Amino acid sequence: MKAIAWHGKHDVRVDTVDDPGIINPRDAIIKVTSTAICGSDLHLYDGYIPTMQSGDILGHEFMGEVVDVGPRSTLKKGQRVVVPFTISCGSCYHCGKQQFSACDNGLPADNQDIAQQLYGQPMSGLFGYSHMTGGYAGGQAEYVRVPFSDVGPIVVPDGVEDEQVLFLSDILPTGWMAAENADIEPGDTVAVWGCGPVGLFAIQSAFLMGAERVIAIDHFPNRLALAKRFGAQIVNYEETAVYDALMEMTGGIGPDAVIDAVGLEAHGFFVDNVIDQIKASTFLGTDRAHANRQAIIACRKGGRVSMPAVYGGFVDKWPLGAFMEKGLTLKTGQTHVQRYLPALLTAILEGKIDTTFLISHRMPLSAGPEGYRLFHDQQDEVTKIVLKPGMDR
Repeated sequence: MKAIAWHGKHDVRVDTVDDPGIINPRDAIIKVTSTAICGSDLHLYDGYIPTMQSGDILGHEFMGEVVDVGPRSTLKKGQRVVVPFTISCGSCYHCGKQQFSACDNGLPADNQDIAQQLYGQPMSGLFGYSHMTGGYAGGQAEYVRVPFSDVGPIVVPDGVEDEQVLFLSDILPTGWMAAENADIEPGDTVAVWGCGPVGLFAIQSAFLMGAERVIAIDHFPNRLALAKRFGAQIVNYEETAVYDALMEMTGGIGPDAVIDAVGLEAHGFFVDNVIDQIKASTFLGTDRAHANRQAIIACRKGGRVSMPAVYGGFVDKWPLGAFMEKGLTLKTGQTHVQRYLPALLTAILEGKIDTTFLISHRMPLSAGPEGYRLFHDQQDEVTKIVLKPGMDR
């Protein structure tokens, strides 16, 4: 089969690889009909995530048709399913608490030492996202093996187009959990850093949860226009001092809740960001956390900080004093996708949540390397690229 494989920094290729097969009795094999390039994939593309190996198959946002099942799978051949990016067993301590991204069994035992050393404990397995998260082949391919298929995938009703539900695999639940983690109360003002896919879904979700105002912060005009379309007030950080703008917009109090949807590759010509970039380029540091620092400084006293954005290593100059003195709370983590799927699918079917607005490009799987380059280099024009293996046939 054909698959998009990582071969180094800014080097992804279409490789011919072996078709996947059933390994464990709870496995299923999915024929991929739609798969997307995620902003988190760009962290791999830029070489920031450790333990990648040449030839690793990328992709963690995908859906398709069931073509084979193990004897303990609850899926049936011919069903269309969306697959969560987290690989979770459904029966461990954390899955029992619906903390699916903290699953103890989704990560193979021989990969757990890596995460244990870096993070103190291993996380769940993830599709197509380094050997620290299991080394699982991803979904930017014609076929993919889905472990624990009796727990993860959600069956899509007949008559529903792929593009209506594809983002249930990751970014829609991630945006929803970001808003949920902000503990939004009716009348709140919520500030969202980053108007990429997760930020835009967080904006929609915040309004649905009762926020009175959402303030969207970015510098790409097209993304800011999309945020405004959903009712957000916008701040372009290249044209406006963000802290001053937020203080003016909130009467000097600050937002009730802030959401960092930017992550480890923050942009902008700011002193702390330039230092972070120098450290990252000289292997003296990893993450660029300017947006996170700014969010903490701007948040009101007693406010809430939600961090759905991906961070991979260590940061310095983090405003710990401000965080403590202001009495802030922080909630973060990989998304517990399985927890949210039934309700979000219902919301899509009832027309309460729009997802298709996000797609700017549809390309065949064979154009995947070009898709990565476009997404990396033209983030104002490219909001979401969906790859269609069927377009190559």
